[in-house]
Amino acid sequence: MTAQDSITTPRKRKFKVPWAIVLPAIPLFLWLSLLIVFPHIRLAILSFLKRGQDIFFLDNFLNIFLGNYLAPFQDPDQLFSRVFFKTVLFSLVNTLLSLIVAYPIAFYLAKVLKGSRKFALLLLLILPYWVSELVRVYAWMNILRETGFLNYLLVNVLGIFDQPVEFLYNNTSLFVVFVYSSVLLMILPIYSSLEGLADEQIQAAEDLGAGPFATFRYVVFPISLPSVTYGCILVFMISAGNYLIPNLIGGKNTLWVTEMIYNRFIISTNWNLGSAYSLILLISTSIMIYLALRLTGQSLRGVFSEQ
Repeated sequence: MTAQDSITTPRKRKFKVPWAIVLPAIPLFLWLSLLIVFPHIRLAILSFLKRGQDIFFLDNFLNIFLGNYLAPFQDPDQLFSRVFFKTVLFSLVNTLLSLIVAYPIAFYLAKVLKGSRKFALLLLLILPYWVSELVRVYAWMNILRETGFLNYLLVNVLGIFDQPVEFLYNNTSLFVVFVYSSVLLMILPIYSSLEGLADEQIQAAEDLGAGPFATFRYVVFPISLPSVTYGCILVFMISAGNYLIPNLIGGKNTLWVTEMIYNRFIISTNWNLGSAYSLILLISTSIMIYLALRLTGQSLRGVFSEQ
């Protein structure tokens, strides 16, 4: 080998594992695998097996059973279809109501309040979420029940009603508690995006003759749209998959898909059918979110990268 060859021939570099990236990622990978990936794989396997079959036998994997997915739609009463439609509809209504409530609050926090007042309001919004959702739902039950605070105020203090009124177990109370439980998930991302909006942009729109509505439509809302979409996805998915609020606040008058899933798993111990119900709910809501993103010209990666 000549001196010229030694100069022109590149040396092979040894591959070095980027431990600075790999080591911190190991706990995240284990957490995602143990709590999300593996349980969903198990659900998928169970959903394709007949009741009582052992998932560890190879022959069961070769005989895929679709009856668990067909059973909900073969019911003469169409109970699952009706409950599923109601769950999706109510989740969409809750998402819309949460957006209507959250956007003015987020704008007020980002563009009106300053200093300690902003911090105080943020603290008041976040503080209730430091306790369990179960505790917050029971607190609302104590407020809305016949012997609760709201009836005491309306009957004994204000004298509006002569006798207590049952505010629980109806759609109105259901939406009130739903919005209360999910509105923060809508406020924080919208607040974060609006805080990054320079006041000069709003002032420039006003100087060019744009009114409040035009400024909001063409300047403020487009900047916050990814955050609005992000919040809507969170609220919709959490609403559709919620069990506590429909069961405790809606009572027997409100049957949710999650309660049907619970009944299949716990009451009738039919894990195979319950797994199919769970995956139908998950896949259907995911498809709805995908279609909504396509209709609005957005992508899931773009929405989440903005947060």
